[in-house]
Amino acid sequence: MSVNEILPPDIFAWNRQVYQRLKFALSIGLRRQIFFAVCDDLHLRNQIATRLHSTLAYPVGQVLYQPAETGGISTPAYPRLVTLRLNLNDPNPIAQINQWLANYPPPIVGESKDTPGRPLPIPAFQIVGVELLTKQSVAVQRLFLQYLRLSEQYFPTQEPSSFLESSLLFWVPRPWLHAIQQSAPKFWHCRTGVFIFVGEPTPSIDNRDHQNFSSLRSVDLGNLEISIVDESIPSDESLDKTVQEFQFIQDDDFINQTSEILQNQPPNATIISAVKTSIPLLSFFSHINNELIFLVKSTFDNNIAEDADENLQPQQLLWVIEQLQIQEASPEKLATAYNNLGNLYRLRIEQGQSSPKNLMVAIIAYQEAVSYDYTSPQLPDTLNDLGTLYWMLHRTAGSGDDGKTYIEQGIEFYHLAIKLISPDSQSEIYARVQNNLATAYGDLARFSNPVENWQQAVTAYNEALLYRTEETDPLKYAACQNNLGTAYWHLGQHIQPVEHLKQAIAAYNSALTYYQPADEPLKYGMIQNNIGTAYWNLSQYETPLENLQLAVDFYLEALKYRTSAHVPNACAGTRNNLGTAYWHIANLPQVTKEIRQNFLQLCIKTYQETLKIADSLSRTNISFDVLATQNNLGLAHYQLVTDPSFTGDKRILSQHLEASLDNHVHSLNGLDKNTEAYYTTFTHIVKIIRTFHNELGIKGQNLALSKVPGHLIPEILPKL
Repeated sequence: MSVNEILPPDIFAWNRQVYQRLKFALSIGLRRQIFFAVCDDLHLRNQIATRLHSTLAYPVGQVLYQPAETGGISTPAYPRLVTLRLNLNDPNPIAQINQWLANYPPPIVGESKDTPGRPLPIPAFQIVGVELLTKQSVAVQRLFLQYLRLSEQYFPTQEPSSFLESSLLFWVPRPWLHAIQQSAPKFWHCRTGVFIFVGEPTPSIDNRDHQNFSSLRSVDLGNLEISIVDESIPSDESLDKTVQEFQFIQDDDFINQTSEILQNQPPNATIISAVKTSIPLLSFFSHINNELIFLVKSTFDNNIAEDADENLQPQQLLWVIEQLQIQEASPEKLATAYNNLGNLYRLRIEQGQSSPKNLMVAIIAYQEAVSYDYTSPQLPDTLNDLGTLYWMLHRTAGSGDDGKTYIEQGIEFYHLAIKLISPDSQSEIYARVQNNLATAYGDLARFSNPVENWQQAVTAYNEALLYRTEETDPLKYAACQNNLGTAYWHLGQHIQPVEHLKQAIAAYNSALTYYQPADEPLKYGMIQNNIGTAYWNLSQYETPLENLQLAVDFYLEALKYRTSAHVPNACAGTRNNLGTAYWHIANLPQVTKEIRQNFLQLCIKTYQETLKIADSLSRTNISFDVLATQNNLGLAHYQLVTDPSFTGDKRILSQHLEASLDNHVHSLNGLDKNTEAYYTTFTHIVKIIRTFHNELGIKGQNLALSKVPGHLIPEILPKL
């Protein structure tokens, strides 16, 4: 791809928003931050790094402070961002940073005869040239990774080191990102954020002529767009994916918050009223990012007039921003204007218009606001909103790589928000962000590193509960306890199952205390279902009969409130779980023959009720695998009549064998061929036909074959 090639708008928007996030992360001056910027296109990398340097290294006017009234001497500006090329002869980035600081220590400002003054902040550092290690010897490459491993010792301790007071940004191509992940895992674990830019890989060449960032002219950001581009619980093999439907209680603050910002920073009604009839076309706006204009236009409702209020409101807000840019207004005013645009789209999202385009406009508007004013007292709220918007964007992106990237970006914003909040004085927002962070980690666990991410979720939920107490807000406290229980349950699927399942049950019981069935029947029933499933799972590790009986009790209690008339999908999920619990009790070695027969019959009846409800629903609204349940019903019918304790006559035996065969055939028709599930179901069908022959003779076998699709007969006959 040529660097002059015009890329599609979605690439423009992606790279620009990543740039804005990266600029903000470096701007706020937090220490002990390690960022990775991933870019395979070296020309693109050079332009972005140059832009960062020219924007952040020196403030406007090249002076960081005014001379003291007592006669202090004005000194040259001290950079806030330093760009260092990795020394390929001794690739130790930490040593290079410390050497730079030794050569250029922060100057003392505000010094007078009465005051000692104070040093300016230590700058952030961006490291370029890592990609050039590819052309060095293996020994040099290993040396670089060894230096990163040696630097790991500084992060978990308070050992003094100048570079720890700074933020570090490593520019790396993807191969080196993977190398660092694998060879310096502790250093990688200390990262704060990863920023991925889209571009075509560039052959590894020595591009030193492009790296003198301090002397290159600033890259115009206006040209940047052209130049740059619920869950299955595992059981045994025959009942896989049948106990279902763990549920989170979604914190209302997480998506549908009543915006305090909308109250504190309303759009400038006076200005909007004055310009309502004189707004030029958006194409004439020259001071606003083209991607933002393009996205705003794409959100217009084509079914109404362009000057209708819904379409006019965003144009008015963009016009205000354009005028403020022309007037060179203060950053605070521009930040407020961008906030107003973000608030407008946030309100639409809260009202249900959560399309990716609306989400993207809100994200870009808020990121622009933050880039203009990162000292606003509303900054933690804005960062929390950005985290939630990215979380919502990941839900629209499905389960692919984009979804994982979006949720990771959301987590970054939550972490940034938390660093700016004092828990003791801002307990409400602190608990809210921790709760949101935990939920985001739970979603990230679906993509990768489930143990690590569920542990992070547990930690964040517990932290939220320190400040979201039952005294201050009992319902939010209960919701957080329920979500903590589900996080513990998931963690128990990977490590220390007994301990984590018991912690899950304890958290669920804590939540249940605050939900009265008369007031919150659906949430009360949902938590009963969750406790039942936790006990079902615990039965696989200890006291199986006792825990399965408890699971049944909780499922039955849940079904009093999860009825087919009111919540058929939830009712079907709980009934499916109940049927599986019955099946497991029937298969315990200590139960009597009579109990086994009774529980198999209960299992059959419950699965039949489950499938009857499921047949009336769309498959997208069902939380369990209907085909697996169909197979399980077939297994229960078969086991009932092949168990030595069965006392029925041939007619009843034939009825159950026919029902077993019908269910397996129905399931087989919905399965993809050449899959393990298809092969297992096919094997069950063959076994049932053999049983027909053994119990009912050739007449029984012919009856069974008559119920099998004709195209399967040639495959079945050789196996009989």
